[in-house]
Order: sequence, then C-alpha cells, then structure tokens
Amino acid sequence: MKKTLIYLIGICCGIVIGTLVANLAASSELLWWLAYGMDFGLTTPFVLDLSVIKLTFGITLNLNISVVIFTVVSVLVTRRLCRG
Repeated sequence: MKKTLIYLIGICCGIVIGTLVANLAASSELLWWLAYGMDFGLTTPFVLDLSVIKLTFGITLNLNISVVIFTVVSVLVTRRLCRG
C-alpha cells in the first residue's frame, strides 16, 4: 500500500512538472516540440437530467511529449527510491 501511494505521488509530480515544462517551452524556438500534443476526451459534457438532479459528466486529457517524458522519468526515479 505504501509503495502504491509513493508511485501515485511520483506520477502526479511527473504530470505536473511535465505540464509546467510544456507551458514554458511552448514559446521557445528550440524547445517547441516539448509542447506538441493532443487533447482527448469529451469536448462537450454529457448531461443527465433526472428532473430532481442534474448530473454533468466530462473528461479531457491533454497529453504532450513533455508530460510523457517526465512521467516516465518520475516512475524510474520512484522505482529507484523504493528499492532503498
């Protein structure tokens, strides 16, 4: 359980740092390719109206090269740290 939580925190850190690097690299001439990516998901949310309650479902995943690189690096670093 403890290792799973550490891996989950490591993956979240990799996603956040990768997104930050992608946003910073988007305006650079040399590092623009780190921000290259695609959006996946529902562009318009799905609404379920039951007249008593209204539920709105939607999810979007913004995947770019920087996020993939930093997520892989964070998993490798976390694996190395968990070994001891």
